Amino acid sequence: MICVNPELETELRQFGLDTSLSCFNCGTCAAICPLHEDNFPRRFVRYVQLGARDRILEAGPELWRCLHCGLCTATCPRGTDPGELMQVLKRFVLHHWRRN
Repeated sequence: MICVNPELETELRQFGLDTSLSCFNCGTCAAICPLHEDNFPRRFVRYVQLGARDRILEAGPELWRCLHCGLCTATCPRGTDPGELMQVLKRFVLHHWRRN
């Protein structure tokens, strides 16, 4: 079961969240990503939109698979910068790992 946290957007802003919530899930980022299996990075964008904080923390190690190559950002029709979201989520996950 997914526990939804409506405060996640506010919490992620302190780690640099900016435009990711304007994503409309077209899948372009996942289609261009060299790590396209498991809908990477689209899945993480959706977790943020849903407020699925626990899912992000559970899947945290997967974030380090991101090459930060910029392909997802360059091809995003909404300019949501999924690559930067991966960096935001890395900071978020590290913050919570250090606290535990």
